[in-house]
Amino acid sequence: MSTKPDPAPLLIACALGIEHLALRTGDRTGADGPVTVLRTGMGPKAAERSVTRVLADPALGEAAVLATGFCAGLAPGMHPGDLVVAEETRDPRGNTPCVGTDLLVKELVRAVPGRTVHTGPLTGSDHVVRGHERSDLFATGAIAVDMESASTLLSAVRAGARPVAAVRVVVDAPEHELVRIGTVRGGISAFRVLRAVLPAFFEWHRSLLLPRR
Repeated sequence: MSTKPDPAPLLIACALGIEHLALRTGDRTGADGPVTVLRTGMGPKAAERSVTRVLADPALGEAAVLATGFCAGLAPGMHPGDLVVAEETRDPRGNTPCVGTDLLVKELVRAVPGRTVHTGPLTGSDHVVRGHERSDLFATGAIAVDMESASTLLSAVRAGARPVAAVRVVVDAPEHELVRIGTVRGGISAFRVLRAVLPAFFEWHRSLLLPRR
């Protein structure tokens, strides 16, 4: 009797303790295969070190990788709690295409109805972006920025061929900068959204495991 191969694992990477808490306390039912939630630490170098180290483990050698957490929106009209699904991530070392963007959008709309989902390039930075930097990055075509997604996905594909994606929750936007009143309210909103999106991540992962027709 033939045995069914074990499903490929899913690695979900975030940077901050508050992001890790949201993901650990979200609904974990519906996962196909083992799921690892990795806290990489803050910044692109920390993300690169952590992801490279974890993917060196043979148990995670073929893992699909999804980068998530909070981000700064770049486009006018974005609000805290909006979602960003990256079509690609960008940093000075290059661009990394993402897989399954359309499916992620559909599942996120289902998981958090009423939330706006934006798609487009997600760019990386090694520092918190403010003021004119935000408009400069938006002029490149990017719709959001964070410090770890680009490094996470680039490190993942350098460690071996695998599906990668990035989904971020806006906590800081052009009309809602972190330094302004309302930061705490926006942070709570983003936390709740991040807790709610795990089922969408699992559906994305499940779609990768389906046999190709």
